[in-house]
Amino acid sequence: MSTRKAEKEAKPDFETAMRDLEELVDRLEQGDLPLEESLAAFERGVMLTRSCQTALKEAEQKVEILLKKAGEHAAEDFDPDDTKAS
Repeated sequence: MSTRKAEKEAKPDFETAMRDLEELVDRLEQGDLPLEESLAAFERGVMLTRSCQTALKEAEQKVEILLKKAGEHAAEDFDPDDTKAS
């Protein structure tokens, strides 16, 4: 089995990845993991973060395609400064 195929099969869905990432952060924040386990947890956290970022980017692209097909305006970047009261 190729490495890419194994990675794709092991890739969790977005919700599972987020839940696992939150649990990992909680474990790391407790500070009682041995160094090797901390490093392994950090490595898994990086993989989960990348998985979530990819899923979000794909969802954003799908929304943009659907908006274009529907003739709607394209999505705009969110600027938190625009939401502050003047």
